[in-house]
Amino acid sequence: MSTRDSADPVLDQVAAVADAVLFEGYLLYPYRASAQKNRLRWQFGVLTPASDDTEPTRNRMECLLEPVPGGGGELHIRLRCLQLQARSPRTPDGTPVEELVVDGQRHLRFEEGVPRYVDAELSLDRLLRDEVTVWVLLPGSRDVEELRDASGAVAGRLVRECWPVAARLVVSATDLPGPYLVHRLRLDIVNDSSCAPGAPREEVLRTSLIAAHTLIAARPGTFLSLTDPPRWAEPATKECVNEHTWPVLAGPEDRTDLLLSSPIILADHPQLAPESTINLFDGLENDEILTLRTLVLTDEEKAEARATDPRAAGIIDAVDAMPPEILERLHGAIRSMRPAGATSVDIPVFDTSSAAFGADSPAAQPPEQLPWWDPGQDAAVDPDTDAVMVGDIPVAKGSQVVLRPGRRGDIQDRFLEGMRATVHAVVHDVDGGVHVAVSVDGDPAAEMQLAHGRFRYFHPDELEALS
Repeated sequence: MSTRDSADPVLDQVAAVADAVLFEGYLLYPYRASAQKNRLRWQFGVLTPASDDTEPTRNRMECLLEPVPGGGGELHIRLRCLQLQARSPRTPDGTPVEELVVDGQRHLRFEEGVPRYVDAELSLDRLLRDEVTVWVLLPGSRDVEELRDASGAVAGRLVRECWPVAARLVVSATDLPGPYLVHRLRLDIVNDSSCAPGAPREEVLRTSLIAAHTLIAARPGTFLSLTDPPRWAEPATKECVNEHTWPVLAGPEDRTDLLLSSPIILADHPQLAPESTINLFDGLENDEILTLRTLVLTDEEKAEARATDPRAAGIIDAVDAMPPEILERLHGAIRSMRPAGATSVDIPVFDTSSAAFGADSPAAQPPEQLPWWDPGQDAAVDPDTDAVMVGDIPVAKGSQVVLRPGRRGDIQDRFLEGMRATVHAVVHDVDGGVHVAVSVDGDPAAEMQLAHGRFRYFHPDELEALS
């Protein structure tokens, strides 16, 4: 057993995705300690001490494994998590303070996360005979960093402290009855630490496993997808119990010997977009939007973010130094579109970051060469001239309407009830539905939205036409 990542070329193939899981929600835009969204942290994969009854103290993963005929084989299991590290600025006499400023540089009180890794290699034959327990101890530590001013005098100290965390992995395998050679693999992660009954969450987290997840490599063997299992394995798949974690096939799509069990539900073979070059700690957000927002932070806001956490400082520095060509790549790419009726024929990727209406752009291609989703494919529809009946009145580009979203709209649409709007297009979707694109009259953001071609869309029965 090791408490740090060992060199493993197989598991290294999923390190980037596993790191995204490890730091998901670690610190959210605008990456400042004072931001409300960063006041309550550590939302994913938190396993609290056994004496705590507010959050899960253990999780369970079950999956199906096809071993090689004849027995044998090993499993390489890697537990990964964050251990809380409290950072406390102190005055020269040792008094804790929320903030310390030394020569204009701010040092804030904050909770950092230290990555911890535990490796175990277990024989599959042994797991079929007995339940195996792997004991885990994340040691405590205390580090003091002196802060000196320009004259060299000690102006304060930063104290970083971790508390020991005791846990265990409980692993077993069961040979399932039936004509197929398949095992049910079970892995429990249990936090055996303790804390005072009724302790506040800040104290509970000191002895918690944070963002806990596991990587498993079969040597040799094949994991079966729980999301899309073969038909013969569906009954056994439905009997698998997964609590507070979900296993998916990991690594390249041609591999079935790697598994990632994550507190965040992922699809099989998750991959990071190649355009994403910075871990922004929010995989559910758009990288381009986060990057642009970070770029326009004020100097004071960036200074606070840098003082909040070294990883936040790394994000600010990386965004400030991002070259234009990388920023353009963040605009995205279409990878999954196929021509209508196509099954396995690939079409060239259209990189929207370099889109231009020129000789090589889709708009310049003959209709028979355009993908099915391109508006130029169907000359029978034209958003600029098409109309739709709203009551007894035809509505087209330039028409005036009153918004009546009623119960059909979501809560944000219902805020617009009774407002006047201008129609900018009547569009048809691939299922035959009709939608009316409008801008709200008097909206101060309307000019900017129109410049980017962004509208609000309503069904015709959510509108009242004005003659």
